[in-house]
Amino acid sequence: MTDGVGAGGAGFGIENLPFGVARLAGGAHACVSALAAKVIDLSVLDRAGSFADVHLPDGVLEEPSLNGFLACGRSVVGAVRARLAELIRADDDRLESSLLPRRAVDMLVPVAVGDFVDFHGSVAHARNMGRLLRGTSDLPPNWRRLPRAYHGRAGSIVPSGTPIMRPYGQVPGDEHPVVGITRKLDFEVEVGFVVGVGNEPGRPVRTSAFADHVAGLLLVNDWSARDVQALEAQPLGPFLGKSFATSVSPWIITLDALEPYRVDGPAQDPAPPPYLAPPPLSAYDIRLEVSIQSQWMRVNDIPAAAITHHRLADQYWTFPQMLAHTTVNGTTVRPGDLFASGTVSGSEPGTEGCLMELALNGERPVPLPDGTTRTFLEDGDTVTITGWAGGGGDGRPLLCIGEVVGTVRAARRLEV
Repeated sequence: MTDGVGAGGAGFGIENLPFGVARLAGGAHACVSALAAKVIDLSVLDRAGSFADVHLPDGVLEEPSLNGFLACGRSVVGAVRARLAELIRADDDRLESSLLPRRAVDMLVPVAVGDFVDFHGSVAHARNMGRLLRGTSDLPPNWRRLPRAYHGRAGSIVPSGTPIMRPYGQVPGDEHPVVGITRKLDFEVEVGFVVGVGNEPGRPVRTSAFADHVAGLLLVNDWSARDVQALEAQPLGPFLGKSFATSVSPWIITLDALEPYRVDGPAQDPAPPPYLAPPPLSAYDIRLEVSIQSQWMRVNDIPAAAITHHRLADQYWTFPQMLAHTTVNGTTVRPGDLFASGTVSGSEPGTEGCLMELALNGERPVPLPDGTTRTFLEDGDTVTITGWAGGGGDGRPLLCIGEVVGTVRAARRLEV
């Protein structure tokens, strides 16, 4: 299904028009959009007066993040998208002067992330990991009563394409933990949502108000060191096993673009409390695929091999519920805050959202086209997560969510 998704600009048509931030050839920053295989420098269009009636803050499209732009709210962001569509349809001369080849710019993390929260939204993932770690697929107490999450490190969020250094930590030894390099490096396929407009202290965000506060979605790879994580996960949850790197895709796909792809989430039993009552069509019909290319495959021009496929709408907890739960205690969210879905896993073979699940913690190695197998990631492996919606013959256009890529590098020498 993913053949051509994102390749040559497929899925980045007029129906999409996402937003990102690019570093231009001269070192300046600009807010950009995507059109086929090119980027649109929105700062050029702004200086040419294309958004004069939108009343954007001065210079907001020349900043090194989208925070200021997204904070203008859904109506302003939507007006910019609508104006872009008008210029494209009219083949406006101003548009031509703003187009750049995608290879001519460096795409950055699209927002300055103040807070990063990662949820645990998949029943299948919770059951699979419970079976591997605790010997039981029974869900933890209250798992179905509230969305669980941990607070991650915003400072370790990196843009797609950034090499991932194999981390150190305390790992299991023969008799007691020892300091060493992780041997169980893993990926986690996730989707994130980005806050555009914050809330006031003490005023929780209702599930029905999700779209008033969220700018859009992007892809997330929450890299994980499973042996480090195993020693620290109880009782307070992940720390060093997660905080060394989290990769994100470059494009924020707006909720307006995703509107045709909204679907109902799964039935929830027991019914959640009123503040978590999901509104209709609160899930997104987004498909995901993970592929791995070893260093040998890359050198010998062997394409990456797809190893898992996923559907975001299978997640038990939906994004509106996650945001409502985050703020029910009166806390605030701010422009640029990032919330991730947790590992998107399904219940069928081949839909596991990480290698630990897919390879059964080393008991069922995953074969690659170069004749090797993987239980966990090896140095030189490139992991690519691709996302898309529509394009399946149901009349909905193909919408590319983007891709997030990272290549594992050997650990540096630990200096203490």
